[in-house]
Amino acid sequence: MHLASLLIFAAALFVAAGSPGPSIAALVARVISKGFRDVFPFLLAMWIGEAIWLSLAVFGLAVVAQNFHYAFVTVKWVGVAYLAYLAFKMWTAPVEAKEGEMPREDSALKLFFAGMAVTLGNPKIMMFYLALLPTIIYLASVSMVGWVELTLTMAIVLVVIDLAWVLAASQARRLLKSKRAMKIANRVSATTMAGAAAAIAAR
Repeated sequence: MHLASLLIFAAALFVAAGSPGPSIAALVARVISKGFRDVFPFLLAMWIGEAIWLSLAVFGLAVVAQNFHYAFVTVKWVGVAYLAYLAFKMWTAPVEAKEGEMPREDSALKLFFAGMAVTLGNPKIMMFYLALLPTIIYLASVSMVGWVELTLTMAIVLVVIDLAWVLAASQARRLLKSKRAMKIANRVSATTMAGAAAAIAAR
């Protein structure tokens, strides 16, 4: 692919991915509530989910999405239900913690599933790719090499954006030391996570 096309794609994705949405809200809520050390399975799933939406758009599988509409609706509502469950867990999380520690972490598999749910459950991501890609490339002529170039460009942009959000949320979390502050953090995180679920449900 032409370098200019990749740069345009990267710039548009940078703006879109940097804007707070359901995925970013869920990520920030997780980091503020639990810290950044166990968040990487969540991030990995988000990136894989974005790559899946990109691939569907590139290879013209929007038609498949229309033909199997109810399957995609099911994925969406499973994601909404799981995020609502996570919000409930955060709201009721205990605030007892040893000095320098936070409540017990979830398993990497649960975090991976949560990240995949919040990303695949957000059809706005695919709509973004469907709207953007045809304006910068001729999708019918995209080769496997072109798809790899687009995917790598997407990965670089998302890694930079998401790690910046993780760093910002982590710095905010360091201020939360008291039980009262931890309880407030859990409640704010739960509300944010529930908001992410509501945002996906409303789409």
